[in-house]
Amino acid sequence: IYHNTMIYATVALAILATASALSFEGLAHPRAYYEEKFVDYMKEHSVRARDGQHFIEMLHAFSVNVDFINTHNAKAGETYKMKMNSFGHFTYAQWKQNMRLGLARPEPAHAAHTHSVNGTSTPAEIDWVTNGAVTPVKDQGQCGSCWSFSATGALEGAYQLKTSTLESFSEQNLVSCDGRRQEVRGTDMGCNGGLMDSAFKWVMDNGGLCTEADYPYTSGVTTENGDCMQSSCTKNTQVTPKSYTDVKESDDDMMSALAQQPVSVAIQADQPAFQFYSSGVMTGTCGDSLDHGVLAVGYGTYSDGNDYYKVKNSWGPSWGMDGYILLGRGSEFGKSGQCGILSGPPSYPSL
Repeated sequence: IYHNTMIYATVALAILATASALSFEGLAHPRAYYEEKFVDYMKEHSVRARDGQHFIEMLHAFSVNVDFINTHNAKAGETYKMKMNSFGHFTYAQWKQNMRLGLARPEPAHAAHTHSVNGTSTPAEIDWVTNGAVTPVKDQGQCGSCWSFSATGALEGAYQLKTSTLESFSEQNLVSCDGRRQEVRGTDMGCNGGLMDSAFKWVMDNGGLCTEADYPYTSGVTTENGDCMQSSCTKNTQVTPKSYTDVKESDDDMMSALAQQPVSVAIQADQPAFQFYSSGVMTGTCGDSLDHGVLAVGYGTYSDGNDYYKVKNSWGPSWGMDGYILLGRGSEFGKSGQCGILSGPPSYPSL
């Protein structure tokens, strides 16, 4: 009740805040239409306004986003849909800044091995989620630690295939301990970015990784790397890679790698479509300026006939298709693949 009272009090202040330079003209509906929806949105996502002016700024962003989503979904021939989510009160520019996507190029850690098609045929589709080799979707929060979530995802898949046990491994162990000043020297930079191959190398040098339960994730709330607390958790040595392998830049090679295990990939995710993607195969405009580490967990063909890669994101299960996105697959997306998925290069650990 208190929270509802606070929201309506803020609305009252916003109505009085006439000094705002933001204009609601040109939108598809009257301001009251968006205001009613935004109050419900604030309650659903626990969003609070600092004052009336802040309320108006968020309301304006929300209104523009509602129209953006509705316009996209009304277009004929689109292969994917959008929906409102917890990013609805951010402008596109604010969303990009807030996400801190987190793929960086600190020091290259190219794998000693390169995967290419070995002559065996690949299945028409594969889904490591339904095959039991993928942990539930996680949330990196406002920390640029996507690289650590991609790396643990690949390690979790390899570990399940090796031991028949699905175990969630600690991103915080990587964020806090895989750095340049730690006892086991690394090259990644915590909330300021990193690379999956570098993380695989660090786990090799470290002789394992702690579990999520033993070393839980905190950087998404604090947005800080945190001190390395590895001495207080027990490393699982069975998740230590013997090696890691980069995948050649082609759909055939990528599908061949995915047929054997989940694969870490890098994409360009700072696109408007990503802010509100909800379902279908994302075939929209997307570049290959890689800025986000994610996990490819399969491939197949959608009900509309579009081929795709299934990708696990780290923005929580309320985003996308329960935390996943389907990215277009095929020659029409160029050598780099949709959003650069083939160009990272993709990579995977061997345990």
